[in-house]
This record gives sequence, structure tokens and C-alpha cells, in this order.
Amino acid sequence: MSIWVEGLTKHYGTQKAVNGISFTAMPGVLGFLGPNGAGKSTTMKMLTGFIPQTAGKASICGFDTVTQTLDVRRHIGYLPESNPLYTDMYVKEALGFVAGIHQLHNPAQRIAEVIAQTGLQPEQHKKIGQLSKGYRQRVGLAQAILHDPQVLILDEPTSGLDPNQLVGIRQLIRNLGATKTVILSTHIMQEVEATCSQVIIINKGNIVANDSLQGLKENHSGKSLEEIFINLTN
Repeated sequence: MSIWVEGLTKHYGTQKAVNGISFTAMPGVLGFLGPNGAGKSTTMKMLTGFIPQTAGKASICGFDTVTQTLDVRRHIGYLPESNPLYTDMYVKEALGFVAGIHQLHNPAQRIAEVIAQTGLQPEQHKKIGQLSKGYRQRVGLAQAILHDPQVLILDEPTSGLDPNQLVGIRQLIRNLGATKTVILSTHIMQEVEATCSQVIIINKGNIVANDSLQGLKENHSGKSLEEIFINLTN
């Protein structure tokens, strides 16, 4: 089991951001949907060990997110919504820095592979601060996959991409999902339709749907994913 979550809960004072959710995920692409403030980013931050949960348990590739946090981080790649980058560094320089953190054995070869994979070749010799938002997203994605993790958590990874770029990144996410477990958070329903095999919808900290994409549509009389989302979260 790549991701295992049981009773995961997060309180901020009296506010319950995540309310005892449970789910599992295997290799493939899992669409993690919900309106703003539903608890998506909070859940992803708990899974990565970025913030501690108030209650419940979670594990990544068998490693507990609280007691084995370094092992979790070795097996996980994370692209947060904010996509923090060192804008004064060159693209290859930044990837080299990340490769050093992960102590990769052949960093130059792996950096070249990831640059090709994410379509960064035209911009690889530029400073990150000079890049468009779309290419900055690609740098964030390259950093997340550089150490070849088994689990990827991507928070709005296609934000700022133009339609041509979207096609390439969607295909990359699908390719990654063939061997890895990918959690994809997005507000774009077409994104989910194009890439995801499983869908979880969260609303006000509670899971309101957890099914295959096909199963979800069959259980809601063949409605579109957008209609299902609106019905479950209104």
C-alpha cells in the first residue's frame, strides 16, 4: 500500500480543518478534489510530514509520517501550491542543489533526464526568476520527481500552463502514474478526466466520495464530474 490514511484529523484551534478521514492509494493517479478551504492542502501537508496531525495515522510506503518522517521524505515528491523556488538560481543549478540534498549518485545524468521529461530544455540555462509561470511550474515538478520517489503529491501542478503545455504535463503525470502513486489536487475537472483513475472528493474536512472515475459516474446516473462535484460540495 503506497499511501494509507486512517482517521486523519487536523484542528486549528477550534476549527476542524480535516475530520477523521481514511483512504488508501496504490500506483496510479488519484484526483483529490474539493472546494477552497475543504482540507485538501492540509491533508497533503500532513502526508508529507510538513505539518503534524492532531489525531489519526498515515503512512507512505509503510513509513509512519510522524515517527519516520525522514524515510517518508525519501519516498515522496511534493509540489506545493505555492511552488517555492530559488529565483536567483539557474534552472540546472537549482536542480543540482536538490540533487545534492538527495545525495544522488549520478546527478548530471538524472538532471538531464528530468529536464527532458518536464520539457525544460529551452529554459535550462536561464535564471528561475526569468521564467514564465508555466516554466516555473515545470521546475517545481522537476524538483519533485528528481529523486525518483514512489509517491508524488502535486498541488495544482498545471497552474499557469497554456493549453499546449497542459497536454505535455498531463501526459507526464499519466506516465508517472503507471509506476508511481500520484495524488493530484486540482480545480480543473478536465484535468481529472484526462489523468485520474481514482477520485476522492473532500468537503468541509470530510470525504464525501471515494471511487474510481467510472464508478463515480455510474453511481450518479452518468452525470459529468463537474455536476457530481457541485452536488456533493454544495
